[in-house]
Amino acid sequence: MQKSDANNYRIQENLHILFWLIKDMCWVMLFKPLGIAMIAPTIIVAIYLTIKNRKDITELTHNIAVSCWICANSIWMIGEFYFDDGLRNYAVVFFTIGLISVCSYYLGILPYQKWIRDNNKLSD
Repeated sequence: MQKSDANNYRIQENLHILFWLIKDMCWVMLFKPLGIAMIAPTIIVAIYLTIKNRKDITELTHNIAVSCWICANSIWMIGEFYFDDGLRNYAVVFFTIGLISVCSYYLGILPYQKWIRDNNKLSD
């Protein structure tokens, strides 16, 4: 990644964090309209970052987890705002998918990559 690309990515990532914080602050402060309005930009940027970095398995698995986490939090927030906190079970689905994504990296992909590196050193 070139320096300008890295800077642009960092700006997008920081914007994503800003959206996420605004959404969650609205949730805590019970600002329902703005909290609901912040769901779309937060999820859109998360998905965009996931797609943009899909060639890097580390970034991909972690960005999938972040996207799922934001979806889960958004469902949970909507449930608290409008459904007497009745949507948590749906949020758990997204939390679980995110957890599976990260666990697959740390328990499967990363050890496999280490095994490949170690075996390549042995053959040199």
